[in-house]
Amino acid sequence: MPVIREDTSPSVDGPEVLASAEPGSWERRLRRFGHVEGPRASVRDRLVVPFPEPGLRPWRILGLSPGTAARLARWSGWGGPLLVALFAGVLRFWRLGDPRAVVFDETYYAKDAWAMLRLGYEGTWPDRKIADPQILAHPQVIPLSDGGAFVAHPPTGKWVIAAGEWMFGLTPFGWRFMTAALGTLSVLMLCRTGRRLFRSTLLGCLAGMLLAMDGLQLVMSRVALLDLVVSFFVLAAFGCLLIDRDAARARLAAALPVGEDGRVRPHGPTGDQAGTGLRPWRLAAGVCLGLAASTKWNGLYFLAFFVVLTLLWDIGARRVAGAYRPFHAVLRRDAGWSVLSLVPVAVVTYVATWTGWFLSDDGYGRHWAEGRGGPWAWIPAPLRSLWHYEHAVYVFNVGLHSPHKYQSNPWSWLILGRPVLFHYESPKPGVDGCGTTVDCSQTILALGTPALWWSACGALGYLLYRWALRRDWRAGAVLCGVGAGYLPWFLYQDRTIFSFYAVVFVPYLCLAVAMTLGALWGPPGATGRRRVQGAVAVGAVVLLIAWNFIYFFPIYTGQTIPYADWHARMWFDTWI
Repeated sequence: MPVIREDTSPSVDGPEVLASAEPGSWERRLRRFGHVEGPRASVRDRLVVPFPEPGLRPWRILGLSPGTAARLARWSGWGGPLLVALFAGVLRFWRLGDPRAVVFDETYYAKDAWAMLRLGYEGTWPDRKIADPQILAHPQVIPLSDGGAFVAHPPTGKWVIAAGEWMFGLTPFGWRFMTAALGTLSVLMLCRTGRRLFRSTLLGCLAGMLLAMDGLQLVMSRVALLDLVVSFFVLAAFGCLLIDRDAARARLAAALPVGEDGRVRPHGPTGDQAGTGLRPWRLAAGVCLGLAASTKWNGLYFLAFFVVLTLLWDIGARRVAGAYRPFHAVLRRDAGWSVLSLVPVAVVTYVATWTGWFLSDDGYGRHWAEGRGGPWAWIPAPLRSLWHYEHAVYVFNVGLHSPHKYQSNPWSWLILGRPVLFHYESPKPGVDGCGTTVDCSQTILALGTPALWWSACGALGYLLYRWALRRDWRAGAVLCGVGAGYLPWFLYQDRTIFSFYAVVFVPYLCLAVAMTLGALWGPPGATGRRRVQGAVAVGAVVLLIAWNFIYFFPIYTGQTIPYADWHARMWFDTWI
């Protein structure tokens, strides 16, 4: 059974103990008024909540021996996530090369990726009405020239797409391969991240399964666009920071003194002065955030949000350890290294991803700064040229107001107000699986699974309650991920933006739903009847989401279906 633990460890929002909670302090004074101190977890367990021992009951029900059941239970921490990822991979790689067409913005990123593979920078292509048919033709013609082209996004995402093209060529399967791989790995990472966050393999796998069954994440995993790449690197950074949180707290717990009763207790001087050692996972998070930002600039918002999140985690850890002034202790001992581990590492990573452009002679704007003086002339000319190029990209992006049929306002994203049509064809009767007596449709619609997204709206409300009123740090961490991916878009409501940008925070919506379903299942101390009722309710919600996903699956994957079936799936006029 899943367990949402009442983790007393602080960070964004966990219940805290007073720094002076030592023998002879406020607890002893309260005893004069009849206060009786209840059992309390050790500080070590409050700093790093231990993973529960895996249960053997499910395996014993299957008739397995105790030894075999114990081994399978131990392996479930990886076995369960791998099975969920296998399921996700089958969905994402099935008929990946169909439709054999250049879908939506693949016309930019697939060709730019090929140019980077051949030239090291984005080259010049003819108009897409000329280039796209030539690329899809037999024999193939690749009309690439070596003149540098102005592009709106940094290079990492295109290097990722180029890896698939290097393996399988400039074909629909080749340019979609890596996004499908990263979409599958995202499901695996979310299972493991949810397991660490909730200390429950079942809830972690549930979050991963929800991600596997989300229509938007599926669609974005099957097209060569950049947003899924951003989502992957941001989720990797989030997982790295969770591991870093546990490791740093474990070192802090190890530094605390042990009392005569063998229990670790808060200790003010130790909480103020103890170091947390080398933090390689935080450095890894900085690299991942740099890769996210060098795919699309919205990754920068995650960097800002996660810096604040980690500092709050450090403050909470020192407060639990007994620090007299945890905020000042973090400023002295943690803040500098925390920021250095994330921001400069991300910046260096970002610049390093432009290596191909730096090594070229024909990349767009590569030699702009050569021969120019001014107060910044002491900065190397290639870096000044990059800065000028990126400033021009910024001006282009913030000034993008060209109307588009499928643009939408972020207010409508969570309720799926305006999904984006990536591909639509009307096969003739008797062609491409269309019956001989009906009209047919073949479509790819970037639409989240409605039952999942609408459930997530309620789940976010529950997490706000857990964070604001119960000070649950896990709720705060999930909300931080949603906020970093969602809230910044409200600054650009007059710009041309699309609802599929929301794929970057879909994993955190799945974590929110999984956490809410875990609470609905019931706490460990609940009666058997309560747990059964909760299990039935959870099962009903998950089955509803699964049915909803299956129902919309044909319009996620470009299958040919009768026009009437397509129209029946257009629940709202704004979906057409």
